[in-house]
Amino acid sequence: MHAILGATGNTGSVVVRRLLAGGGKVRAVGRDADRLVPLVELGAEAVVGSVTDPDILGSAFAGAAAAYVMIPPSFDAEDYRLFQSEVGTVVAGALERAGVRHVVSLSSIGVQHPAGTGPIGGLRELESHLDALGIHALHLRAGYFMENFFNVIPMIRGTGLVGMPIAADIPISMIAARDVGAYAAIRLLALDFEDTTTQELLGPRDVSMGEATRILGAAIGKPGLQYVQFPYQQAEQGLLQMGLSAAGAAMLMEMYWACNQGLVAGEEARAAENTTPTSLEEFAVEFASAYGS
Repeated sequence: MHAILGATGNTGSVVVRRLLAGGGKVRAVGRDADRLVPLVELGAEAVVGSVTDPDILGSAFAGAAAAYVMIPPSFDAEDYRLFQSEVGTVVAGALERAGVRHVVSLSSIGVQHPAGTGPIGGLRELESHLDALGIHALHLRAGYFMENFFNVIPMIRGTGLVGMPIAADIPISMIAARDVGAYAAIRLLALDFEDTTTQELLGPRDVSMGEATRILGAAIGKPGLQYVQFPYQQAEQGLLQMGLSAAGAAMLMEMYWACNQGLVAGEEARAAENTTPTSLEEFAVEFASAYGS
């Protein structure tokens, strides 16, 4: 049995489907019962509830040989960093009580820095909690998710540009979430990792925000789409207007600052082991479909 947190998310849903296709038994954990239905129809067992609920996670992890764990985004939380800490503590405690011996966690590049990286700091704490259990833990330190660009579609429609506080010319490791999920499923089926270890996943190549905007713009019929680096304060106000909490918006600003300082980067040289297949050009086809829908 494999227990998968965030089973309806960008990575977790891929993990569930790949494990089921490989003949595994899967317990899919999510907050929305309706969104779990397609996975149940494929053969997964559903556990509905919050990752901050020890009883829910106890049910999810009971009898599981392995688990995929992550901290779901919740930038509307009044104190996002506290939320992350709570999730990490509850997840680790539930794993220990259930006796789960193999765990794959979703982490991030940049997690090697002790502070100053916004929400990435919460993933560093999660890694630490899991390492302290004395189990076999594999931390997947992924790059910037291409799927984050879906969030700028309203901005393109409303203003005709893409804007973020990240500088236009900084190379960023960009990865498709499905490639992270696929890799996690492979390792969970094999259970070929011991003690605590990390694996960076960097996408096929580094891409700057300026180049990414040109690629996405061409895909949606806007080859002249411009990228603008917004001042931190302006970007923060925009996030607050979108409904993020003050703490959530501040955390993202810190992460953007860390990107500009070169802190959100991998430690490994690019190699076959950390290079994943989906290019930004391939993702742009999905982006264009979402933009046109």
